[in-house]
Amino acid sequence: MAIILSCRGLTKQYGTTTALNSIDLDLPAGSVIGLLGPNGSGKSTFIKIAAGLLTSTSGELLIDGYKPGVKTKEIVSYLPDHDYLNDWMSVNQLIKMFEDFYADFDKDKAFDMIQRLDIKRESMLKTLSKGTREKVQLILTMSRKAKLYLLDEPIGGVDPAARDYILNTIIGNYNENAAVLISTHLIADVEPVLTHAVFIKNGKIVRAGEVDDIRQETGSSIDALFREEFKC
Repeated sequence: MAIILSCRGLTKQYGTTTALNSIDLDLPAGSVIGLLGPNGSGKSTFIKIAAGLLTSTSGELLIDGYKPGVKTKEIVSYLPDHDYLNDWMSVNQLIKMFEDFYADFDKDKAFDMIQRLDIKRESMLKTLSKGTREKVQLILTMSRKAKLYLLDEPIGGVDPAARDYILNTIIGNYNENAAVLISTHLIADVEPVLTHAVFIKNGKIVRAGEVDDIRQETGSSIDALFREEFKC
Protein backbone atom coordinates (compact mmCIF):
# COMPACT_ATOMS: atom_id res chain seq x y z
CA MET A 1 0.00 0.00 0.00
CA ALA A 2 1.39 3.41 -1.02
CA ILE A 3 2.27 5.84 1.77
CA ILE A 4 0.95 9.37 1.28
CA LEU A 5 2.34 10.91 4.49
CA SER A 6 5.41 9.81 6.41
CA CYS A 7 7.21 11.37 9.35
CA ARG A 8 10.26 10.43 11.40
CA GLY A 9 11.25 12.01 14.69
CA LEU A 10 8.80 14.86 14.11
CA THR A 11 9.10 17.31 16.99
CA LYS A 12 7.59 20.74 17.53
CA GLN A 13 8.38 22.95 20.51
CA TYR A 14 6.92 26.30 21.51
CA GLY A 15 9.53 27.63 23.92
CA THR A 16 9.63 25.11 26.76
CA THR A 17 6.39 23.42 25.67
CA THR A 18 6.67 20.31 23.50
CA ALA A 19 3.60 20.05 21.26
CA LEU A 20 4.86 17.04 19.26
CA ASN A 21 7.42 14.66 20.68
CA SER A 22 9.48 12.62 18.18
CA ILE A 23 6.57 11.21 16.15
CA ASP A 24 7.11 8.34 13.69
CA LEU A 25 4.08 7.68 11.49
CA ASP A 26 3.10 6.36 8.05
CA LEU A 27 -0.35 7.10 6.62
CA PRO A 28 -1.49 5.04 3.60
CA ALA A 29 -3.24 6.35 0.51
CA GLY A 30 -6.81 5.18 -0.02
CA SER A 31 -7.66 5.52 3.66
CA VAL A 32 -9.73 7.61 6.06
CA ILE A 33 -7.64 8.23 9.17
CA GLY A 34 -8.89 9.57 12.48
CA LEU A 35 -6.35 11.69 14.37
CA LEU A 36 -7.81 11.25 17.82
CA GLY A 37 -6.91 12.94 21.06
CA PRO A 38 -8.13 15.39 23.70
CA ASN A 39 -7.73 19.14 23.37
CA GLY A 40 -4.08 20.16 23.59
CA SER A 41 -2.75 16.77 22.48
CA GLY A 42 -0.99 18.10 19.36
CA LYS A 43 -3.58 17.32 16.66
CA SER A 44 -3.78 20.81 15.16
CA THR A 45 -0.01 21.30 15.35
CA PHE A 46 0.52 18.07 13.40
CA ILE A 47 -2.00 19.08 10.74
CA LYS A 48 -0.56 22.60 10.42
CA ILE A 49 2.93 21.19 9.85
CA ALA A 50 1.53 18.87 7.18
CA ALA A 51 -0.32 21.81 5.61
CA GLY A 52 2.89 23.85 5.51
CA LEU A 53 1.69 26.49 7.97
CA LEU A 54 4.20 25.57 10.69
CA THR A 55 7.74 24.24 10.52
CA SER A 56 8.94 21.45 12.78
CA THR A 57 11.65 22.00 15.39
CA SER A 58 13.33 18.76 14.32
CA GLY A 59 12.58 15.59 12.41
CA GLU A 60 11.01 15.23 9.00
CA LEU A 61 7.55 15.03 7.46
CA LEU A 62 7.04 14.09 3.81
CA ILE A 63 3.86 14.14 1.73
CA ASP A 64 4.04 11.96 -1.37
CA GLY A 65 7.80 12.14 -0.96
CA TYR A 66 8.00 15.95 -0.71
CA LYS A 67 8.64 18.25 2.23
CA PRO A 68 5.72 20.63 2.91
CA GLY A 69 5.99 23.55 0.50
CA VAL A 70 4.86 24.74 -2.92
CA LYS A 71 4.77 21.21 -4.36
CA THR A 72 2.66 19.74 -1.57
CA LYS A 73 0.16 22.62 -1.64
CA GLU A 74 -0.80 21.36 -5.11
CA ILE A 75 -1.86 17.99 -3.69
CA VAL A 76 -3.06 18.86 -0.16
CA SER A 77 -6.50 20.30 0.62
CA TYR A 78 -6.66 21.78 4.12
CA LEU A 79 -9.63 22.71 6.28
CA PRO A 80 -8.64 24.66 9.43
CA ASP A 81 -10.57 24.48 12.70
CA HIS A 82 -11.82 28.08 12.47
CA ASP A 83 -13.55 30.46 10.06
CA TYR A 84 -11.00 31.77 7.58
CA LEU A 85 -13.01 32.95 4.57
CA ASN A 86 -13.96 36.57 3.92
CA ASP A 87 -17.46 36.95 5.32
CA TRP A 88 -18.35 39.77 2.89
CA MET A 89 -18.12 37.31 -0.03
CA SER A 90 -21.05 35.32 -1.39
CA VAL A 91 -21.02 31.55 -1.84
CA ASN A 92 -20.79 32.12 -5.61
CA GLN A 93 -17.77 34.40 -5.17
CA LEU A 94 -16.03 31.92 -2.90
CA ILE A 95 -16.46 29.11 -5.41
CA LYS A 96 -15.13 31.36 -8.17
CA MET A 97 -12.14 32.29 -6.00
CA PHE A 98 -11.30 28.63 -5.33
CA GLU A 99 -11.71 27.83 -9.03
CA ASP A 100 -9.24 30.60 -9.89
CA PHE A 101 -6.81 29.61 -7.14
CA TYR A 102 -6.73 25.81 -7.44
CA ALA A 103 -6.23 24.02 -10.76
CA ASP A 104 -7.83 20.87 -9.31
CA PHE A 105 -11.01 22.56 -8.05
CA ASP A 106 -14.26 21.06 -9.40
CA LYS A 107 -16.87 23.83 -9.36
CA ASP A 108 -19.64 21.51 -10.59
CA LYS A 109 -19.08 19.24 -7.59
CA ALA A 110 -19.12 22.28 -5.29
CA PHE A 111 -22.37 23.60 -6.74
CA ASP A 112 -23.97 20.15 -6.50
CA MET A 113 -23.12 19.85 -2.79
CA ILE A 114 -24.25 23.44 -2.15
CA GLN A 115 -27.60 22.60 -3.75
CA ARG A 116 -27.97 19.33 -1.83
CA LEU A 117 -27.45 21.19 1.45
CA ASP A 118 -30.02 23.80 0.36
CA ILE A 119 -27.51 26.66 0.62
CA LYS A 120 -28.31 29.59 -1.66
CA ARG A 121 -25.45 30.54 -3.99
CA GLU A 122 -26.07 34.27 -3.61
CA SER A 123 -25.96 34.15 0.21
CA MET A 124 -23.27 36.24 1.83
CA LEU A 125 -21.11 34.22 4.20
CA LYS A 126 -21.74 36.65 7.07
CA THR A 127 -25.50 35.98 6.87
CA LEU A 128 -25.10 32.22 7.36
CA SER A 129 -25.15 30.37 10.67
CA LYS A 130 -21.89 29.03 12.10
CA GLY A 131 -22.82 25.48 11.12
CA THR A 132 -23.69 26.48 7.55
CA ARG A 133 -20.44 28.43 7.18
CA GLU A 134 -18.58 25.28 8.27
CA LYS A 135 -20.47 23.31 5.64
CA VAL A 136 -19.45 25.81 2.95
CA GLN A 137 -15.81 25.61 4.03
CA LEU A 138 -15.94 21.81 3.97
CA ILE A 139 -17.54 21.78 0.52
CA LEU A 140 -14.79 24.04 -0.83
CA THR A 141 -12.13 21.78 0.69
CA MET A 142 -13.65 18.53 -0.60
CA SER A 143 -14.27 19.90 -4.11
CA ARG A 144 -10.56 19.75 -4.86
CA LYS A 145 -9.09 16.62 -6.48
CA ALA A 146 -6.34 16.37 -3.90
CA LYS A 147 -4.17 13.45 -2.84
CA LEU A 148 -4.43 14.33 0.87
CA TYR A 149 -7.29 16.07 2.69
CA LEU A 150 -6.45 17.52 6.11
CA LEU A 151 -9.63 18.22 8.07
CA ASP A 152 -9.22 19.85 11.48
CA GLU A 153 -12.44 19.39 13.49
CA PRO A 154 -14.73 19.40 10.40
CA ILE A 155 -17.92 18.58 12.37
CA GLY A 156 -17.23 20.42 15.62
CA GLY A 157 -19.83 23.14 15.08
CA VAL A 158 -22.32 21.20 12.97
CA ASP A 159 -25.59 20.05 14.49
CA PRO A 160 -25.87 16.27 15.05
CA ALA A 161 -28.55 15.89 12.37
CA ALA A 162 -26.14 17.21 9.74
CA ARG A 163 -23.11 15.17 10.81
CA ASP A 164 -24.04 12.01 8.93
CA TYR A 165 -24.49 14.02 5.74
CA ILE A 166 -21.21 15.86 6.30
CA LEU A 167 -19.34 12.59 6.85
CA ASN A 168 -20.95 11.05 3.79
CA THR A 169 -19.93 14.16 1.87
CA ILE A 170 -16.34 13.63 2.99
CA ILE A 171 -16.32 9.94 2.09
CA GLY A 172 -18.23 10.32 -1.15
CA ASN A 173 -16.16 13.13 -2.57
CA TYR A 174 -12.56 12.07 -2.47
CA ASN A 175 -10.45 10.03 -4.86
CA GLU A 176 -10.17 6.42 -3.65
CA ASN A 177 -6.40 6.70 -4.13
CA ALA A 178 -6.28 9.76 -1.87
CA ALA A 179 -6.31 9.89 1.94
CA VAL A 180 -8.43 11.86 4.38
CA LEU A 181 -7.02 12.77 7.79
CA ILE A 182 -9.75 13.87 10.21
CA SER A 183 -8.81 15.47 13.51
CA THR A 184 -11.64 15.23 16.02
CA HIS A 185 -12.72 14.34 19.53
CA LEU A 186 -16.24 13.35 18.36
CA ILE A 187 -15.16 9.74 17.99
CA ALA A 188 -18.57 8.05 17.92
CA ASP A 189 -19.62 10.22 14.98
CA VAL A 190 -16.60 9.52 12.79
CA GLU A 191 -15.84 5.91 13.77
CA PRO A 192 -18.15 4.35 11.13
CA VAL A 193 -16.16 5.97 8.28
CA LEU A 194 -12.63 5.40 9.59
CA THR A 195 -10.26 2.82 8.14
CA HIS A 196 -7.33 3.81 10.38
CA ALA A 197 -6.95 5.51 13.76
CA VAL A 198 -4.07 7.40 15.34
CA PHE A 199 -4.31 8.12 19.08
CA ILE A 200 -2.22 11.08 20.20
CA LYS A 201 -1.63 12.17 23.79
CA ASN A 202 0.69 14.91 25.07
CA GLY A 203 2.34 15.12 21.66
CA LYS A 204 3.08 11.39 21.40
CA ILE A 205 1.46 8.63 19.35
CA VAL A 206 0.12 6.11 21.86
CA ARG A 207 -1.66 3.83 19.38
CA ALA A 208 -1.98 3.64 15.59
CA GLY A 209 -3.25 1.12 13.08
CA GLU A 210 -6.22 -0.16 11.09
CA VAL A 211 -9.45 0.23 13.04
CA ASP A 212 -10.47 -3.40 12.47
CA ASP A 213 -7.15 -4.61 13.88
CA ILE A 214 -7.44 -2.28 16.88
CA ARG A 215 -10.98 -3.48 17.62
CA GLN A 216 -9.90 -7.12 17.35
CA GLU A 217 -6.83 -6.64 19.55
CA THR A 218 -8.63 -4.70 22.27
CA GLY A 219 -12.17 -6.05 22.06
CA SER A 220 -13.39 -2.44 22.16
CA SER A 221 -14.83 0.10 19.76
CA ILE A 222 -12.59 3.03 18.88
CA ASP A 223 -14.93 5.30 20.85
CA ALA A 224 -14.79 3.10 23.98
CA LEU A 225 -11.02 2.79 23.67
CA PHE A 226 -10.68 6.56 23.35
CA ARG A 227 -12.78 7.14 26.47
CA GLU A 228 -10.65 4.64 28.41
CA GLU A 229 -7.32 5.94 27.07
CA PHE A 230 -8.07 9.60 27.72
CA LYS A 231 -10.36 9.53 30.74
CA CYS A 232 -9.76 12.25 33.29
